[in-house]
Amino acid sequence: MDKKLEELKSDYQNIPIPDNLDFIVANAISRSSVRKFPFKSVIGLAASAIFILSINSSPTFAKTLSDVPIVGNLVDVLTFTEYTVDEKTYQAHLKVPAVSNLKNKDLENSLNQKYLNENKQLYDTFTKEMDEMKKENGGHLGIDSGYEVKTDTDNILSIGRYVVNTVGSSSTTMTYDTIDKKNEILLTLPLLFKDETYINLISENIKEQMKEQMKHDENKLYWFRDEGDETTIGLFDKISSKQNFYINKDNQLVISFDKYEVAPGAMGIIEFIIPSDILSDALVSNHYIK
Repeated sequence: MDKKLEELKSDYQNIPIPDNLDFIVANAISRSSVRKFPFKSVIGLAASAIFILSINSSPTFAKTLSDVPIVGNLVDVLTFTEYTVDEKTYQAHLKVPAVSNLKNKDLENSLNQKYLNENKQLYDTFTKEMDEMKKENGGHLGIDSGYEVKTDTDNILSIGRYVVNTVGSSSTTMTYDTIDKKNEILLTLPLLFKDETYINLISENIKEQMKEQMKHDENKLYWFRDEGDETTIGLFDKISSKQNFYINKDNQLVISFDKYEVAPGAMGIIEFIIPSDILSDALVSNHYIK
């Protein structure tokens, strides 16, 4: 182990510092002074920038890192940086994920840039609202974001990112990215199916699951359009081609709805596992969903 860590250290030290690293650090420090960006996050941003640039620029470094126990899994999904605010009535904790060690650097960079932009926008919005509240005799404001690896198999990596906003009551949203690890492509619903018939197949199955759950559990309540209903306002009718989804470890399609989207807030995030047999004829192949 000591030899392996020494090799890791040596590989890391021999990586040339990128020309724009000073700009990355200076820019982070500049933002911290203007927006009260936590100093520990600035240091974390610089360190994380070096780490990810090291992984991307040195296959030897990445390989060595992946061979070290415990640390190895972080090569796939790691925490790039964190934004934090910790005041009496204002709380923010935003954790930014990063995907690394993909050969498809266009995909890797686009995902990581998206994750960084998402959280930067959340942080900027939070600080703006916080400053406005302070000018108007204060208030309570909170936000929490993070991520979880939903699936990590030989073929599939599914990452879920959550955002919890707290202003009076709380709202929760989830967004997913599912990656084909071998072909290194980002999967979408239209990519999985031959044509748009999957929309009705999945939608009708979800309604049936809603009915069954409500029949057997009086605490379950879903808002959906049933036969004979003349309106769809506020009621679930059909999924869209951009519906939140991921593929679980059992190669099943999971459709996800945000808090309040199809049910009362007390039910939180809602997920429905779609039986693979009803989708088999509509699938392009059974490579992902089985």
